[in-house]
Amino acid sequence: MANAASGMAVHDDCKLRFLELKAKRTYRFIVFKIEEKQKQVVVEKVGEPTQSYEDFTASLPADECRYAVYDFDFVTEENCQKSRIFFIAWYALIQTYALDVCVCVCVCARARLS
Repeated sequence: MANAASGMAVHDDCKLRFLELKAKRTYRFIVFKIEEKQKQVVVEKVGEPTQSYEDFTASLPADECRYAVYDFDFVTEENCQKSRIFFIAWYALIQTYALDVCVCVCVCARARLS
């Protein structure tokens, strides 16, 4: 279990699942949550590779915060298949930040995630 300077630990399964998503494309998305009693971040849900973005957004609770990574597939103007992994901090009913290495998108409502 990894430990952060904040005192909040990150369960080893979080890193393992992320590496599986990144290297093997085993999942479409991973949703993480903070377990208050254990003071650690844990994996709450994984999405199968066939699941859609709509499945992902439906898995976010309406009244609780979550963190997530989403593997987004797209085709460039040159007709090349690409993939980017987005980190999303979901602040239910407050704000959502979708963060890529180069792009930051601020979203204020679930409907704006589409």
